[in-house]
Amino acid sequence: MTTEEKLAWLTNDFIQLLFTLKNDATGNWGVLNAQQMVEHLSDAVRQANGKVPKTLLTPSEHLEKVRSFMLSEKPFRENTKNSEMPDEPQPVRLAGMSEAIVELKQELTSFIDFYKDDGNKELMNPFFGALNFEQWTHLLHKHARHHARQFNLIQE
Repeated sequence: MTTEEKLAWLTNDFIQLLFTLKNDATGNWGVLNAQQMVEHLSDAVRQANGKVPKTLLTPSEHLEKVRSFMLSEKPFRENTKNSEMPDEPQPVRLAGMSEAIVELKQELTSFIDFYKDDGNKELMNPFFGALNFEQWTHLLHKHARHHARQFNLIQE
């Protein structure tokens, strides 16, 4: 899939799939309900659009290996642990699922706008290092597909 195709899936197809979920739907794994998952994805996009700067957490000796995985087509495993997330999910921030999806769409638009003049500028991802527009798009797509599988929105 090209970067443009991944962006189209994220900003159109995936958003439409999210509207089929009830806010309290539970996934096949993990502790987040559907609305918490969408808000979690918005948090991830805020890293990619520069609104929430991060520092690298991955030790330098492991960075090449984890970046290689991130850039591959291999999906994230079920129950992949995110060390930046608490064991117990945060309460929802927004009034409902529709508001959460609108927020995600807005953050994705901000992501595209952030890179529109220079796709080569880089922002730090805490697990995978400094990423440019194409790399962030790949990661956001991979992350969204992971959660789409979690909530039976897609089969792979």
